[in-house]
Amino acid sequence: MLRKFHSLPGLLAGVFLIVLSVTGAVLALAPTLDRVSAVIPASGEVSIAELADRVVAHYPGTEQIVREPSGKVIVYYSRDGQAGADLVNPVTGEGTAPYEPSAFFGWVKDLHRAFMLDDAGRALAGVLAALMVLLCLSGILLIARRTGGWKNILRPLSGSGGKRIHAELARFAVLGLLLSALTGSYMSAQRFGLLPEAPDTGPGFPAEVSGGQPSPVGTLKALGNFDLGELRELVFPYPGDPQDVYSLSTAGGSGFVDQATGELLQFQPRSDSGVLQDWIVRLHTGEGLWWLGLILGAAALTVPALSITGATIWWQRRRSSGQLPDNADAAQADTIILVGSEGNATWGFARELHSSLNKAGFRVHCSEMNALAKQYPQASRLFVLTSTYGDGDAPASARQFMARLKEFRAEKNLRYTVLGFGDRQFPNFCQFALSVDAALAGKGVSRLHAIELIDRCSASQFSEWGNRVGEVIGTPLFLNYCALQPATVKLELVERADYGIAVQAPTSIFRFKPAEQGGWLTASPRRFKALPPFEAGDLLGVIPPHGQPPRFYSLASSANDEIVEICVRKQAGGLCSGYLHGLKPGDCIDGFIRPNPGFRPATDNRPVILVGAGAGIGPLTGFIRNNTRCNPMYLYWGGRDARSDFLYQPELGRYLEDHRLSGLNTAFSRTDERAYVQDKLKQDELAVRQMVNTGAQILVCGGRDMAAAVRQVIEDILKPLHIDIETLRGQGRYLEDVY
Repeated sequence: MLRKFHSLPGLLAGVFLIVLSVTGAVLALAPTLDRVSAVIPASGEVSIAELADRVVAHYPGTEQIVREPSGKVIVYYSRDGQAGADLVNPVTGEGTAPYEPSAFFGWVKDLHRAFMLDDAGRALAGVLAALMVLLCLSGILLIARRTGGWKNILRPLSGSGGKRIHAELARFAVLGLLLSALTGSYMSAQRFGLLPEAPDTGPGFPAEVSGGQPSPVGTLKALGNFDLGELRELVFPYPGDPQDVYSLSTAGGSGFVDQATGELLQFQPRSDSGVLQDWIVRLHTGEGLWWLGLILGAAALTVPALSITGATIWWQRRRSSGQLPDNADAAQADTIILVGSEGNATWGFARELHSSLNKAGFRVHCSEMNALAKQYPQASRLFVLTSTYGDGDAPASARQFMARLKEFRAEKNLRYTVLGFGDRQFPNFCQFALSVDAALAGKGVSRLHAIELIDRCSASQFSEWGNRVGEVIGTPLFLNYCALQPATVKLELVERADYGIAVQAPTSIFRFKPAEQGGWLTASPRRFKALPPFEAGDLLGVIPPHGQPPRFYSLASSANDEIVEICVRKQAGGLCSGYLHGLKPGDCIDGFIRPNPGFRPATDNRPVILVGAGAGIGPLTGFIRNNTRCNPMYLYWGGRDARSDFLYQPELGRYLEDHRLSGLNTAFSRTDERAYVQDKLKQDELAVRQMVNTGAQILVCGGRDMAAAVRQVIEDILKPLHIDIETLRGQGRYLEDVY
């Protein structure tokens, strides 16, 4: 429900919100431009009396002096029967330029306030501001749920593509957008009488005025008691009328000044509601707060991107959760599939399972977990496919499941199995799936098959799970799920370097370039336009032969290298790794780039500790290669034998010489040393602890067993610092790319 509250207002009002935000961003520049051109005397340097005296010396026909929130001072005067207005230097009183409000900013302001539609447009702008409040509040709640609670709101976000961009921009801009939306809603509500406006009643005209000979304005005591910074407006008395007075408006209130005695008459302090109203305007416009205007403008500029990515996410979710064909009625089905999903990725797997079971002759009903019925009278099999949201919470389509399970009555012959989806890089991997499995067991439902967990939507793991479940139910299940993927590019192998054959760990470094098309030269940089920008640590999706789902490999290169480089160990029975190891220079593959922004070294000068084993050295070498600023970077890496599989050895030696790499520590397990990379970390315990204590970031890349061993050693190293890996994860200082 919360997601609907967030997406529907954005979809309905997206175009109008873009207009409102872009015009707001333009208007946010005005306070800064005004401030840059304004002369601002120091506090206490110039009084209102001194300012008025200096201005009158240059403008004898002065009628009014106005000080804008930016600090600009404007004099309105009459000369030879003609009215004029000039900007003046408050220190000298001299005019600096004729004053004329900007026609451009005036037009933009009308578009921003009312869409050029007078009151109807103002009402629309007010409604849009209220919708923006709803979008901000629902959005920040969704991010909090996604990250596992408010305490983790600033931790690195998982995911990539439009979803990642949308969440990152929202997290950056939400406070600025919320402030603009709240103040805009308040101002609109006041204009249309929904909230009371501050009373605009100033002090009454003084009953008694001295009527004496006017004194020079610079000698008037009341005006001399106010600093220039407090001035808003000073209106001069009508020439030749001794009964008239100066009308003074300041930040603290308003009143009158006798032009003969200089006495302050009938001064009325500004009411609390008036002060609040003034601050609402300033917080919305940035007037007098130029730095805030820039912040609000930057936040507003994210709205077009948020609208576009939000609409794209909605469309993808809608497309992926379409109606399933041949979906049996729940009361008649012999097989039930329940789906728990946040972004609808799990629905793709459920659709493939539904199709395969249907082809096998089962009557299958598939629905979200929130739709759990009280009973399924004909069902003998229950499949639960669910992801986990945030820090072990239920995803959107499963939040009511546990409550509905209390009313569920399972038939005696019903058996269940749970398949969880998650990412092992994050804590509480598949925790909700584990909770569902335990809850169903606690309800007394018999297991069809033990719970299994899928890492990062692995199609191969899903297919293998289908084989095992097919054996249990006595019907082969051929699950060939392939998620929607970007268009592929032909990549030509131009070079390969082979290692590890002597130690039974064949590993190769493959270097590709986009295949030649249309007569372009092989080395032409134009060919890289076929690929999106990429960095070391991003993923290359490789399409194996025979229509198999893509396999992903971490990139050791960036687009600036003009090469697509991966490091791959040949796995026994590995379909894609075997395919790659069979390539010769000149052969081509189909591939695409998938961003992996969650695995990047920090760009500041804090130390970076890189840890890997085997082919995991690929992206780590790419990070070192791109470290042209020579920030502190230390590599711990493990292989089998330096004589056979010391990957990137010459290149790493060059990086030590040019200081892109600050330190290299290697471990080899098939030599007399018989050491692993975690052993080297343990030997360097003091140095590692000191670097972490100074803010170091740790990046780990390689196999799952290695990563677990490294994790344990790092935990031991961190104990004297009274922090743990989860703390570092929350700070974006412990990142893993584990396979």
